[in-house]
Formats: sequence, structure tokens, C-alpha cells
Amino acid sequence: MATVKEVTEETFQGEVLESEVPVLVDFWAEWCGPCRMVAPVVEQIAAESAGRLVVAKLDVDRSPAIAQRYNVQGIPFIGLFENGKLTRHAVGAMPKNQLEQQLGLA
Repeated sequence: MATVKEVTEETFQGEVLESEVPVLVDFWAEWCGPCRMVAPVVEQIAAESAGRLVVAKLDVDRSPAIAQRYNVQGIPFIGLFENGKLTRHAVGAMPKNQLEQQLGLA
């Protein structure tokens, strides 16, 4: 079962941008209620897509430069990175099917 890995400003380049497979990044913060609501959905996607997709979390309070680089203005912001580029994203807590649809995973 795949787990959600924590990424930081130090590890983002290698873990996300240089990944051979697509990476789903959950931009979140400890104080964010909707982020806690969507966390189990993100974990479920990680478990179901092991091997095809890497799933990571990035704390925007600890890594503000990354959040700023991708113009993250509201969280949870869930971005799909493919070949080093942000290709799709969804903002806000939503049910799994809706999130997968917005990210092109359905």
C-alpha cells in the first residue's frame, strides 16, 4: 500500500519535478480544516494508484516559496505534476470522485 510522502522546499525538485511518474501534491497546512477533511481522500488515491502515481503532501507554512511559485492562494490545493510541470489542479475539499475528475484521474 502506497503512503503519502512529505515533501519540502529541499526535496521538492527531486521528489516531484524529477519524478519518472506523475506526482499528486496536496498543498496543505496544519490549521486548515478543509485540508484535514480531504486528507483521507488523498490517502485513498495514494493507496489505489500505487506504482502509477506518487502522492505527496507539502506544508505551505513550512515551504512558502514552493506554494508561491505555483500561485497557491487557497488550500487545500491539489496539483498534478507530470514531467516536471503542474498540469492540473483542484482547490478545496471535495469528494473523491469529483477530485479525480478534476485532476483527470477518473
